[in-house]
Amino acid sequence: MKLTDFNYKIPTDRIAQYPLDKRDSSRLFVLDKKSCDFEHRKFGDIVEYLQAGDLLVLNDTRVIPVRLCGNKPTGGKAEITLIRELKKNIWEAFVKGLNEGRILLPQGIAADVSRINGTLAKVRFDLPPDILENSETDIKNILNEIGVMPLPVYIKRESAKSDEKQYQTVYAEKDGAIAAPTAGLHFTDDLLQSICKKGVEVRFITLHVGHGTFKPVTAADIREHKMDEEFFEIPEAAATAVNAAKREGRRIIAVGTTVTRALESSAQKRESNTITPGNGKASMFIYPGYEFQIVNTLLTNFHLPGSTPLMLASAFSGLDLLKKAYAEASEKGYRFYSYGDAMLILQGSREKRKDPFSE
Repeated sequence: MKLTDFNYKIPTDRIAQYPLDKRDSSRLFVLDKKSCDFEHRKFGDIVEYLQAGDLLVLNDTRVIPVRLCGNKPTGGKAEITLIRELKKNIWEAFVKGLNEGRILLPQGIAADVSRINGTLAKVRFDLPPDILENSETDIKNILNEIGVMPLPVYIKRESAKSDEKQYQTVYAEKDGAIAAPTAGLHFTDDLLQSICKKGVEVRFITLHVGHGTFKPVTAADIREHKMDEEFFEIPEAAATAVNAAKREGRRIIAVGTTVTRALESSAQKRESNTITPGNGKASMFIYPGYEFQIVNTLLTNFHLPGSTPLMLASAFSGLDLLKKAYAEASEKGYRFYSYGDAMLILQGSREKRKDPFSE
């Protein structure tokens, strides 16, 4: 399967640079994979597509401010974006403005950079004595003080104060992600309450979004791509709910590709299409041809060309149908990527609804 199969063109003005003021005022592209019908709604209308007995699974990871801005000893600017902790105070990272050497950070902290390859670096943090005494000697404990939100590179602006709130889901709880699980950004507390009142069961799992989610695919044959591992945790209550819904033939709606990979990764460890509670590492690469064991409805955003989330969504909907949907979404002015609009991919036909954006 060729990487070029997953290319598409998107006008730059379709790439959302800011979130909407109201999370649930984003648009919702509804794709019915059985009938191949498209519907255009507002995200708040998602309640109409849910029914009592459905199980909605969300990712409660919380983005940590892993982008660190500093200076070289010569005065020039340099920037570190942490990716993965290797050991205490040593991280794998992206580094801009410096190949190798030392970066001076706020509060007297220094970072020694050594290059792993042309893209990645290893960063060792040197903390001053006063911080060592008060922070348990771990850079993680002071990221909220010295770091900023790691907005994706296609957002062509500096991180703003508002991003500290807007680039988190309203239910974010467990620190550990270096990027937001963006399908969840559209939910509000009120909307989740409305969903629960309808009789939908809501459960949370955790997958700390890391380099594996957005690592570029460079292999011409995508089957040669290797995903980086990302930590996930499935609580007992969530596993019980998923297995019961699966056994009873109820819909299991994954909010995002991260939830999908966590659930499907857990199911791969068993032979009975069930999942187990506990911790694990997801390195599963899902692309067209994969047979989903757990998830049967997917809520997701619009993804970058050639990205692994796009390939997962293509596996769920079918590549040709997804390409048609993306083309129509672009034509109708949908907003793409992290701060953009959402897509709900259904398995079965529903009554056609009026497009609120056609008036």
